[in-house]
Amino acid sequence: MLEKLKDKKRVCPWWLCFTFDNPIRKIIHDPVEILSPYLHKGDAVIDIGPGMGYFTIPLAQLVGLSGRVTAIDIQPKMLSALVSRAQKKGVSDRIKTHLASPDSIGFYEKADFILAFWMAYEVPDQQRFLSEIRNLMKPDGLFLLVEHLIHVSKKNFSRALETAKELGFVIKESPKIRMSQSALFSCGKNGH
Repeated sequence: MLEKLKDKKRVCPWWLCFTFDNPIRKIIHDPVEILSPYLHKGDAVIDIGPGMGYFTIPLAQLVGLSGRVTAIDIQPKMLSALVSRAQKKGVSDRIKTHLASPDSIGFYEKADFILAFWMAYEVPDQQRFLSEIRNLMKPDGLFLLVEHLIHVSKKNFSRALETAKELGFVIKESPKIRMSQSALFSCGKNGH
């Protein structure tokens, strides 16, 4: 029981997203600048832990009319706010939401690009989480893992990178993203 309570405290509450999901954040994290090098029109994208859509909406714009973005979260209020924002921006037809459980992503459609921005540290079972992501990637797909520089120690981030490598991920690069540590992964030579 105590472990369940600890895990709940790890997840960012929906009402706190207003503090970092705002227009001023574009000065620090411009979604188009960060994500456009990895996307193509028509891509299938997964945004895990999307909050209220800070990256999801620009992802939908970047993949165009023929692309699709799936936003996956464990909090219904986050997904509801995201849908509302996507409708206001005119991209709701390219975005679908998926309510995951605290123990599993529970989604099975393959993606060209997967994003986990400032959220993976909230997941108690990193190995299972990364394994599920690996299974969601198309053979030539990419996964961008970005963690907060203060909330996640370099030691814990290195541990996540090692776990990813053990699962067959290959680090392609470490993009420079303000206030963050990051890794761009591929599935490696053999795909799945």
